[in-house]
Amino acid sequence: MLIGELSRRTGVSTRLLRYYEAQGLLDVRRGSNGYRHYDDDSVVTVRQVRALLKAGLSTEVIREVLPCARGERPEIDWCTELWEVLNGELAAMDHRIDDLRRSRGTLAGYLTGS
Repeated sequence: MLIGELSRRTGVSTRLLRYYEAQGLLDVRRGSNGYRHYDDDSVVTVRQVRALLKAGLSTEVIREVLPCARGERPEIDWCTELWEVLNGELAAMDHRIDDLRRSRGTLAGYLTGS
């Protein structure tokens, strides 16, 4: 299918699909005319990418996760390395949340002190 069809089937803009391709998240073949051609599996891949982005993962981490992803949700086929990567991402996310709570408390203190 062409990029416009993939965009219509997934609800993702063509610009974003080209970005996913540039990030190594989406496989594409080029026709002799230079047009991008995607397999039917690309619809599932785009939905997996969207779900993993919604979980707060970077495209760099998603590139590691995709080979282990199954289905649109996606379900993950676990291996030790992937488990460690995602646990690290979760710990980093918890740290950012703690930092935001501290910053929020500081800002709230300014507002109540004025």
